This record gives sequence, C-alpha cells and structure tokens, in this order.
Amino acid sequence: MSRVWFSQPLETVATFWRVLRRDGVTLGFTTHDRDLWFDGICHRATPGMVPSAIRRSADFEPDSAEVQGALSHDSIAATDLATGRFDGARVLIGLADWQTRERHILYRGSIGAVAEQAGTFTAALQSRKVELHRDPVPRTSPGCRAAFCGPGCTLSAARFLHDIAVQAVDPATNALTFTGPVSAADLVGGQLRWLDGPLAGIAMGVTGSVDGAIVLDQPLDLVPPPGTPAIVQEGCDRTLATCAGRFANAINFQGEPFLPGNDLVARYPSAQQ
Repeated sequence: MSRVWFSQPLETVATFWRVLRRDGVTLGFTTHDRDLWFDGICHRATPGMVPSAIRRSADFEPDSAEVQGALSHDSIAATDLATGRFDGARVLIGLADWQTRERHILYRGSIGAVAEQAGTFTAALQSRKVELHRDPVPRTSPGCRAAFCGPGCTLSAARFLHDIAVQAVDPATNALTFTGPVSAADLVGGQLRWLDGPLAGIAMGVTGSVDGAIVLDQPLDLVPPPGTPAIVQEGCDRTLATCAGRFANAINFQGEPFLPGNDLVARYPSAQQ
C-alpha cells in the first residue's frame, strides 16, 4: 500500500531534485538541512533551492513546473549554465522521508531554458507530455529521414567514431583544426564531444569545413588548449548519392529522391504555338 503523504500534522518530509545532464553527470539536491543518500545518489542540502508549484493535468497538455535557486552550490556554476551543460537535462522532482528514505516522484521532465540574473537562476521545465505533440507520421522528403547510424540507417556508429586532438582554435569563426585519422570534410553533419578541458562532456555539431578545419555550431567562449582530446562522429549529407557511394547503404535509404515535387503537381497544360 502506497503512503499517503502529508496526512499527519508533523511529517519528516523534504523535497528533492535530481538532474541528469546529457554529459553523464547526475546531481541531487534537497530542501532538508542535511545531505540525503538514496538511489545511490547524494542529494546535497541546498536551502537556496525554492520549491514551486507543479501543475499536473489529466489531458494531453504538458505539465508545468519551475525551479528557482541561488548559485551558491559548486555543482551549479554560472559558467556551466552559460555553456549549456544543463540544457536538455532530465529532471526528477519528488518527496523523500529523511528518516525512512521512502520517496515518491512528483514530476518527470527536462530542462527547457535556463536564465541567470544577479546570482540566481530559473529553470523552466518541460514534462514528458511534450513528446505527445510530436507528429509520429513521417513526411516524404528527397533526403534521408533516418539519423546517421540510428534506427533505419543500420550502420554501426563505432565504424565512424574517431579520436582527435585540438591543434588550433579560431573563436571568431568557431573553427577548429585538429590532428587525427579523419578529414574535416567527412565530419560535416557529424558531432564532436569534448573529453577533457573546459568543455569536457559537451557535445557540438559540425556544420561545415574550411581549409581543413571544422566549423562548430556553438561558440567556443571557453577555448580548449592545444592537445585537448575529443571524439568525433562522421556526418552524412542525407543524399542518395552519398548513401550509395560513400557508405554502400542505399538499400536502407529513408527518403524519396525521385518522387515528383509540388512543381510537377501544379503544372497545367498550355496551348502549343
């Protein structure tokens, strides 16, 4: 039988937050005056964290929640917020009995946007109901709809992962030259993840290549020093020619490159002169 919370005049209950960042770091916080250990995670006592109302509805509209707090804990630094380490992180909010460690999850979602001002931060949360608003029906397209090395593509991601090291960085253009066994042109459309340095754990997309350097989709405000290691995945331009010629994977191409477009549908006959 599940517990009925707040049924007594005095309860040994505290609120807790758990943040699972995309770089693999998991952080726990609680409104209790002491750290709480459960689920293998230390939930740090953070009096500056302010509980807020959680609205849960029975329909398909996303539930809303918000977390506010002071930037007083070492694990929530302004630089981490600015570099996007908390963007898209999964969040659990719940109740925990600090004596019995019994707990109940009230909210599951992800961080949508983080704002910082005058030493405080506000995180707007998105519930998992947001996924219900995504259209599951695929649309026809001349390019491949499958994620490279993802479902439908069937290629092994391990074949296209490479270790590289930073050679030089141009923060003005987000350009990065590197040493490694792969060419910059093959990385366009791929992804880079930093393994060390000030950006360790952060993933960035590769949007282009210029003179042997790759151009990243995020600003390099914290410049990684030469020799900083990273791992990169090759990219794909999602065309049938690349799928067949470069990857020999045309049989799994998830697109319709020869389907007539809107111009042909709207064409009408004209009198011959």
